[in-house]
Amino acid sequence: MKVAIISDIHGNGDALRAVLADIEAEQAERLVCLGDVVGYGAEPGWCVAALRERGVPTVAGNHDYAAIGKTNINYFNAYAREATLWTRRMMSEEDRTFLANLPLVEVQDGFTMVHGTLYAPELFDYILTTYDAYLSLQLLETPVCFLGHSHVPINFVWDETVTFHHETDFVIREGQKVLVNVGSVGQPRDDNPDACYAIYETEERRVRIKRVKYDVEAAARRIREAGLPAALGERLKVGR
Repeated sequence: MKVAIISDIHGNGDALRAVLADIEAEQAERLVCLGDVVGYGAEPGWCVAALRERGVPTVAGNHDYAAIGKTNINYFNAYAREATLWTRRMMSEEDRTFLANLPLVEVQDGFTMVHGTLYAPELFDYILTTYDAYLSLQLLETPVCFLGHSHVPINFVWDETVTFHHETDFVIREGQKVLVNVGSVGQPRDDNPDACYAIYETEERRVRIKRVKYDVEAAARRIREAGLPAALGERLKVGR
């Protein structure tokens, strides 16, 4: 089975539309989402509806919880706080219900989904080091866990030790456990503005990280026209 894994859409409808088209071209049989559907971008309602109407299995991200007042936004930077407050005003009751019912962790056939970490998913910590990765890998009960949150694609592998790599096409070998950060659809932060997502071919246990070009200028214009901070659109152009 070919599974498409998306994460960190952040209300960027232009990026999500491009990625959904690429997923259709890939002929993926399933689609799952690792959270942060909203926040920063100008189309939170459209992005939530796109997942809800497709019945996409989705786990909660910190911006999803923030948008419904389920987590404290005092630690957000000024732009993130402003975007969260704007998003709260824009969402429908259906949007709120969808986000409120998202689980923190979900286990599918052969893989696990989480936004941040397995060891404390409710804290939305980042996995940035091999020790961070170890804390989640020791709890992992499937060969692979897909996650997002940092917006930077990277793979942590537990074989005899925990190592990492940035390969974009690889196979999970027998006996390995792997954390795969699938990057961000709507706000990449690895100096590449193209939308990012993953394809997982379950029988071969093959992971591919894909980049998709989209109309970044249109997304930035929507942000400005919505009255959100212009900087949130400008950063999209440089992948930061």
